[in-house]
Amino acid sequence: MYLNLNSTKLFFMIILFFSSFISISSNSWLGCWIGLEINLLTFIPLISNNNNLLYTEASLKYFLIQALTSSNLLFLILLFSFFFNFFDIQNNLIKILMNSSLLMKMGAAPFHFWFTQILEGMTWFNSFILMTWQKITPLILLSYCYNYYFMFFTIILSSIFGAIGGLNQTSLRKLMAYSSINHLSWMITAMIISENLFIFYLMIYFFLNFIMCMMFYLTNLFFFNQLFYLNYYSMIKFFIFLNLLSLGGLPPFLGFLPKWLIINYLINYNMFMLSFILIMSTLITLYYYIRISYSTFLMNYLKLKWFKINFNNKVNLLMILILLSLISLILSTILFYLN
Repeated sequence: MYLNLNSTKLFFMIILFFSSFISISSNSWLGCWIGLEINLLTFIPLISNNNNLLYTEASLKYFLIQALTSSNLLFLILLFSFFFNFFDIQNNLIKILMNSSLLMKMGAAPFHFWFTQILEGMTWFNSFILMTWQKITPLILLSYCYNYYFMFFTIILSSIFGAIGGLNQTSLRKLMAYSSINHLSWMITAMIISENLFIFYLMIYFFLNFIMCMMFYLTNLFFFNQLFYLNYYSMIKFFIFLNLLSLGGLPPFLGFLPKWLIINYLINYNMFMLSFILIMSTLITLYYYIRISYSTFLMNYLKLKWFKINFNNKVNLLMILILLSLISLILSTILFYLN
């Protein structure tokens, strides 16, 4: 496989996926905590690499943050089960503390400072898992009990920090990390509004994030200045920016559709301030996506011979990703005109 997955890492990946189902399907908070711990212990070997100190450092940081939040969550679960009526959580303080632990686990603002640093020290495949699959379990557990006003505060902060944080970034992984924080505000909003809308948004985000991470992996891109040297592969560069704009939510791309549905719900419930903040944060992300696209397409006259991309046995995968991009564009256009 192109992702260099040996049998051991494949085994850990299978356990990682099943641990999420353990947490989601558990009927007690203690069972949810056990699933989160199994998830943590199986994700660490996927990140760490003895041949690269940067990956090892990222795995150590990730372990320390997740261990802190897990111990805090376990303390709250035991405290509540001993002194209150089992797991029927009604106390607002306990709700806020539990929400804080789960938000830190997924890297939402204002607990997002570890997220960008750890993502910078990962491969694109591990980054994709951290930005997508590792958010599912905390989000679903968050939907079981949340404080409405605290969630409102988190949505605003995540949208603002996710938008402003990516303005002056030169690293593609950090940009994707801040984009993930911004998308997290939309996902939490969708979770509060409707379960079906949340699942729909999550599926679209999975799809677009997979295309972006795989394109960056196959072209070996990590920084923006590397995009300037894709002169001989201008079609691939075009589809990278097409998916970036779709991820940013520009109509009529596929990424705009779930955001459009969320905005409709918010306006119907007279939540104009929240919808305004979310829209403005998305416009900021679109601003630097378009600025990057404009700058790199203007640099086509640069031809540096020392920069080469090895496309051996990767052309077929790139063609598949380009085809998926076209399908998403056609599908979003059809849905846009149907609605």
